[in-house]
Amino acid sequence: MWQQNYFPVAGSLPLSTLVAAIPIFALLVLLGVLRKPAWMASLVGLATAALVAAGVYGMPLGRLAGAITYGAAFGLFPIGWVVFSAILLYRITLETGKFEMLKDSIGHLTGDPRLQALLIAFAFGAFVEGAAGFGTPVAVASAMLVGLGFEPFKAAAICLLANTAPVAFGSIAIPITTLAVTTGLPFDRLSAGVGRICAPVSLIVPAYLMLVMSGWKGLRAVLPAATVCGIAFAGTQFVVSNFLNGLLTDILSSLAAIGALIVLIHFTGGARPQSKHTGREIAVAWAPYVLLVVFVLVWSYPPIKAHLDSFNVPVKWPFLHNTIQRMPPVVPKPSGYGAVYIFTWLSASGTACLFAAILAAIVAGLKPRQFAGVLAHTAKQLALAELTLAVVLALAMLMNYSGATATLGLAFAATGAMFPFFSSLLGWLGVFLTGSDTSANALFGTLQVVTANKLGMNPVLMASANSAGGVMGKMISLTSIAVAAAATSMKREDEALLFRFTLKHSVLLASVIGLIVVFYAYVAPSWAP
Repeated sequence: MWQQNYFPVAGSLPLSTLVAAIPIFALLVLLGVLRKPAWMASLVGLATAALVAAGVYGMPLGRLAGAITYGAAFGLFPIGWVVFSAILLYRITLETGKFEMLKDSIGHLTGDPRLQALLIAFAFGAFVEGAAGFGTPVAVASAMLVGLGFEPFKAAAICLLANTAPVAFGSIAIPITTLAVTTGLPFDRLSAGVGRICAPVSLIVPAYLMLVMSGWKGLRAVLPAATVCGIAFAGTQFVVSNFLNGLLTDILSSLAAIGALIVLIHFTGGARPQSKHTGREIAVAWAPYVLLVVFVLVWSYPPIKAHLDSFNVPVKWPFLHNTIQRMPPVVPKPSGYGAVYIFTWLSASGTACLFAAILAAIVAGLKPRQFAGVLAHTAKQLALAELTLAVVLALAMLMNYSGATATLGLAFAATGAMFPFFSSLLGWLGVFLTGSDTSANALFGTLQVVTANKLGMNPVLMASANSAGGVMGKMISLTSIAVAAAATSMKREDEALLFRFTLKHSVLLASVIGLIVVFYAYVAPSWAP
């Protein structure tokens, strides 16, 4: 049993932190300075992490290889599987000509690209996040915006910024469910905590999105729509997460935002372009996405999900499962670090999306040869994106199992009285590394609780801050950037520009989350869950 050592450099946390962060620095330099594509930056980052793991942390090579392959498997399935299925669904709508009708239906609602962005990137994207998550909303919404005439870079940037408010409750609140399991804290209290932290930010995200998209002048022109959208989403998010059912937070919040926008546009939109298609044609055009929602919701219905889960194939990962021991202070006492890969071939949301795509192809009258052509085109389009997903998750798992991620977490925990602010940044870092709020909660949730208890702080608030802060790391994770780039067929050299664009917004919004946590911790502790 190999024991993790979180202070491998002269027993010093500061020095060890600097070394542990080398792979992250490599990613930042390659993406933000040298403007290399995400797949190349991720490969260099993985190589750097391997050198640090073996040369500094002393990780045995067998376990190092196990961690890399374990992460790559997660990157390809279920995450890469969701992306592939979502893009396949989109390409079916293109091949059958239904996307033109879909565009017309939105254009009939409004010809204003700013309102289209609110409807698709924010509201509809939040609905897909709540139903599927794991990259699906960015893939679907950004592809739709490109189809409506948005430039690929702009479409990707808008969707990455919009995919913030719903992330913590994504995929029927899987991130919070994971947080509850790993920390032992009640789901309802964590749901309430995340809702109370995220709702104030959700209130301003639509307006912030319009400001970034079209400046102050453009924001003023659509301020009523942005305000109504924000109030509808944030208000519903707060109420549902605190008083109803956290599992339904994104679904109900997004529906409230969509409904509010449609009503507002109907009464204030003025003259609208005449639709070129009948109501039946438009309904058929939307059918693939209706099928997507239906299949994902059916897949997530507890009795059906339990049955589908019975077909899962658990794999105790070779050379890794329980061969590493996690040590205090990351965990209360020495414990084995499990590594069980669950092959959810039937219950995965990507499989639900695939069934929706197949049925959509049948309904649209797509011939088998045409369907095979769409499959081949999708696979070719996503080759580098899938590589990036595999490598990034391999990098994340390697840092987790070598102990490097825990070193970074302990550095944040050492901030003492400022920990309420930095706790959210810890979640932000976790999502940047893993591309998943669920993974970040599994990674740092226990550390947040242990640190909070040591400092005499509210453990529910700190654990909630991890998930809420992680939301803002989603837009800069290499997995999200790879998904957005693939969905929009963006130029490879623009991926680095996209990272640089989203980075400043990510840091700003994560800091806002941190300040909200500080407010709950010191100014209004009775308001915290």
